[in-house]
Amino acid sequence: MKIRRFVDLSVTLENGVPADPPGLQPQIDYIDHRTGAQHLSALFPGLRPEDLPNEEGWAAEDLRLHTHSGTHMDAPWHYASTMDRGRPAIPIDEVPLDWCFRPGVKLDFRAKADGHVVTAAEMEAEFQRIGYALQPLDIVLVNTSAGAVYGQPDYIDRGCGLGREATLWLLNRGTRVVGTDAWSWDAPFCYTRERYAATGDPSIIWEGHKAGLEIGYCQMEKLANLDQLPDHGFLVSCFPYKIKGASAGFTRCVALFVGEEENKT
Repeated sequence: MKIRRFVDLSVTLENGVPADPPGLQPQIDYIDHRTGAQHLSALFPGLRPEDLPNEEGWAAEDLRLHTHSGTHMDAPWHYASTMDRGRPAIPIDEVPLDWCFRPGVKLDFRAKADGHVVTAAEMEAEFQRIGYALQPLDIVLVNTSAGAVYGQPDYIDRGCGLGREATLWLLNRGTRVVGTDAWSWDAPFCYTRERYAATGDPSIIWEGHKAGLEIGYCQMEKLANLDQLPDHGFLVSCFPYKIKGASAGFTRCVALFVGEEENKT
């Protein structure tokens, strides 16, 4: 397999980016080489920091993170204790690896209004528009208007969401990993709160995620650069970090464009 091109679909984890609600933002403390020299010399009696080349030791970072910081994959355990109509929901360390390296499909819902909940009919129409027949285990990526405003104060309130029926439309056709450039696979909570206040209907809360009660699946959130992808014709690699019993894991999601194999003589 000859890889012609990579597209990084992951955001950069950094301080000060308003990409999460208050209290959920990551904090990175940087340890420079001079401080690292002190740490290193403490391990070797008699060694002084000035004995090291350029008086430098290691650089390192201390992280205070949420498992949903940055680009990440939600496991079925995130949204319920059960999946597949009653089976125990799997945590991130039990997500099948063969779900995480598959052909990708990009759907363009950037024209949908912020807070719009995509329906099954709209999902089907988008596949008809791009002329693609969804295959089992294809990874489906949704490009919303949120991707263009990542890092801005209103990011978590931007983009459309995928509703229960649209999600089940995908799951019933064999999809098990999906992704969005928005903060959540579901519509932004600020819009759901308004709808709930008007209707009192609890079934609309987190309805896309909760579709996994019927068919377990994983959602990637806070993806990047989806506008650089064609509708299909690429692979997605999105193996999550293996955290025991966790609801999510960080992923360096990447799109790979593969060419023909080179002739071997």
